[in-house]
Amino acid sequence: MRRAVFLGLWGLAGAAALGGCSSRPELSSEEGWVRLAAVPGRPAAAYFIVHGGPKPVDLIGVSSDVAITSEMHEGGMAMKKVDAVPIPAGGTVAFQPGGRHVMLYDMNPGVKPGRILSLLLTFSDGTRLRQGARVIAAGDPAPQN
Repeated sequence: MRRAVFLGLWGLAGAAALGGCSSRPELSSEEGWVRLAAVPGRPAAAYFIVHGGPKPVDLIGVSSDVAITSEMHEGGMAMKKVDAVPIPAGGTVAFQPGGRHVMLYDMNPGVKPGRILSLLLTFSDGTRLRQGARVIAAGDPAPQN
């Protein structure tokens, strides 16, 4: 009888431990990079990936301490400014060349390829994430992360 109770309690402890290991999605970002403008005075473009957390949320802003202003855009040649990008719960949203991206205006002219700069992503629920972004020159290929 004692052995049965012990084994039963052991099984409950194991199930509780495994339950604690189940991973709920967490809002996060990764793979940040910035392509400098080919022409001085033009905006740079920032790219990254956002992974949604347990609830849907909107990305409402992206800024950098080396740019005066920034705007989120969608599209390549016919880009349009967007005020918010929906991030679905547990989903992934990529900011990449030819699609969603962030235009960084009036960049500090001291920013050179090879530097890692900081992007601040702001979400509709008040969450803010810092994302490092490797700087590349205008003609360089996109980083392979």
